[in-house]
Amino acid sequence: MKLELRGITKKFGSFTANDHIDLVVEPGQIHALLGENGAGKSTLMNVLYGLYEPTDGEIVVDGEPQKFNGPGDAMRAGIGMVHQHFMLVPVLSVAENVMLGDEYTRSAGILDQKKAREVVRNLSKDYHLEVNPDVLVGDLPVGIQQRVEILKALARHAKVLILDEPTAVLTPQETDHLMDVMRSLKDDGTSIVFISHKLREVRAIADTITVIRRGKVVGQAEPSASPSELAAMMVGRPVQLKVDKEPAKAGDVILDIEGLSVTGPTGQVLVDDVSLEVRGGEIYAIAGVQGNGQSELTEAIVGLIEPTAGRIRLEGADVTDESTDKILGRGVGYVPEDRMHDGLVGSFSIAENLVLDTYDEAPFGNSVSLNLAAISRNARERVDEFDVRTQSAEAAASTLSGGNQQKVVLAREMSRPLRLLVVSQPTRGVDVGSQEFVHKRIVEERDRGTAVLLVSTELDEVIGLADRVGVMYAGKIIGELPPTATAEEFGLLMAGQTSETKETA
Repeated sequence: MKLELRGITKKFGSFTANDHIDLVVEPGQIHALLGENGAGKSTLMNVLYGLYEPTDGEIVVDGEPQKFNGPGDAMRAGIGMVHQHFMLVPVLSVAENVMLGDEYTRSAGILDQKKAREVVRNLSKDYHLEVNPDVLVGDLPVGIQQRVEILKALARHAKVLILDEPTAVLTPQETDHLMDVMRSLKDDGTSIVFISHKLREVRAIADTITVIRRGKVVGQAEPSASPSELAAMMVGRPVQLKVDKEPAKAGDVILDIEGLSVTGPTGQVLVDDVSLEVRGGEIYAIAGVQGNGQSELTEAIVGLIEPTAGRIRLEGADVTDESTDKILGRGVGYVPEDRMHDGLVGSFSIAENLVLDTYDEAPFGNSVSLNLAAISRNARERVDEFDVRTQSAEAAASTLSGGNQQKVVLAREMSRPLRLLVVSQPTRGVDVGSQEFVHKRIVEERDRGTAVLLVSTELDEVIGLADRVGVMYAGKIIGELPPTATAEEFGLLMAGQTSETKETA
């Protein structure tokens, strides 16, 4: 099936998310759509899938213009989509999820569960998507849940399959398996639109690459193009992709965590007996698939949630029960994974956000008043130092792009003397150019003698920045590796496989 997008424009009020985009996907082709977060990739695919109505332009399938009033129309035209955030019902089985919305029935409208299971088994066999049709989806790991989403699309006879950032929640081994599945689908004549911002994966799987920047197509490239060439297309200027750093000069232990556990509100163990040390002048990275306790660990370290067991020490002082304010006052910087909810006040100005945790300290103010001149002067200096792209430091933080919002958080946390920097998902939603800057500043903080605890689900980022790496799975640090370890070694630990589990298997 040949798919064409002709002059697709999508506006939200005065904002243009897609600007006259042309795209052709040939039958049996893996067409990568490459661009930074916010470039307009997902908006374009939501238009194609009928979730958004285009402001202008048309969708053409096999030479026939189409009008989609919803995903049902797109599916009937042979277009399927696997969203970045899965659309599955956890309490239903695999087979029930596959037929949901397109139920197989027998006489008198009785659901034909047997046929649904048969469809799942046959598709699983044909495309190497091994899934038990009777298992509840909520009991499956995320990599297998993604297979269920693909099976849903194939069961509806999708001839064009849209995969939106499909590797975001996968281990390296699961990513390799997904690529094998994509090649199998391609060989069977299915076209795939592969949306990603990961250069290595795009180069490994795509037949052709279209690059989108700020809602416009800025060019096409072959997968033989170098990462530097693709990054320059994405950002609009040359970018240094490799993290430039000297070997660490580790000093004394700054952060000492012993037997730390955190329990959730319903009694589930989120952090399970974690012990680790981070020394001054080193970057200790925690790798792992999102949702394995990393967020709760960092929040416990900075006093946002209370541990149920264990001890946290900063330079020998027990801070397990201290408030966040006191912990930050000890020279701890905290860059949270969700900058808009936890790192910034969107309605506050950039200048105000830059002093959120020091507004009552000299020179910015005291318990009764603020020194607005000092706050304004600090903002101008930090905006310049951290290259925050804004017309004014008095603009609301919510008006900034993701990369510039992240720079504001980093500027605030790194503009005071630090002993420990806790930084979580530092480049999530950040363009390649800003990633280069963020990585450089983290390394500079390490080289000043600060202990850095880095949490990232991007394995390339972990390998590039870390001096030591702990892998977190199901709330535990189940192993440590040097950053020189292979992706396969990391992937096994990220999937929960240690030498002990292999021996008992």
